[in-house]
Amino acid sequence: MQQLQNFAPLIARLFIGGFFLLSGLGKLGDVAGFTGYLVSGGLPAFLAWPAILFEIAVGLAMIAGFRANLVALAGAAFSVVAALLYHNNLADQMQMIMFFKNFAIAGGFLMIFAHGAGAYAVDK
Repeated sequence: MQQLQNFAPLIARLFIGGFFLLSGLGKLGDVAGFTGYLVSGGLPAFLAWPAILFEIAVGLAMIAGFRANLVALAGAAFSVVAALLYHNNLADQMQMIMFFKNFAIAGGFLMIFAHGAGAYAVDK
């Protein structure tokens, strides 16, 4: 059981970081489409590139375990804001799932924030 506990933070970082990295990289394939989606939530178009780069940077930092506490806190805030702005139609089942998915991801980030990156991180 101790062996699993030693690897759990790494696995959590790989899951969350991989998700953020793939989300950011996926947006590179249709920046114009993502920009339109961003604007539909009330944010200005100029934030599209910073949002994409933020997702990629958070993903890479989480995977590596670089400044995990700070990155996890920023990732949690990003996930909650995204849920509130873009997935707030809880009458639509898919949006409800996305809303709670974002909060679950924020919860994972907060666990990393609270407990650190673990033994297998570049900051160690």
